[in-house]
Amino acid sequence: QVQLVESGGGLVQAGGSLRLSCTASGLTLSSYTMAWFRQAPGKEREFVSGLSWSGGRTAYADSVKGRFTISRDNAKNTVYLQMLSLKPEDTAVYYCAQRGGNTAIATPAAYNYWGQGTQVTVSS
Repeated sequence: QVQLVESGGGLVQAGGSLRLSCTASGLTLSSYTMAWFRQAPGKEREFVSGLSWSGGRTAYADSVKGRFTISRDNAKNTVYLQMLSLKPEDTAVYYCAQRGGNTAIATPAAYNYWGQGTQVTVSS
């Protein structure tokens, strides 16, 4: 049974940082493309960042480029999202997701498995 578990969310002041983790069981993360999405209240789920399984290509939403970094620790079967210079508009529930293709697509429907989400709140 595949399970993705996010952690690392919390309350932080604007300009602060957080590192989110997504640990998998039932699958080997290094064999799949992984991504982070987020969803704010009243808004659609949006793509934040992705990491392809082959070549380690990364992709970022324009709104987080230069501030967020996605990475993977194969030994821990965990994907991370390092978030710096956080802004109030980054407030959302953050989800990790897995897909079988080799491209981090921004469409949620392209992903097979999802975590339960972790809340990130950035105060001004």
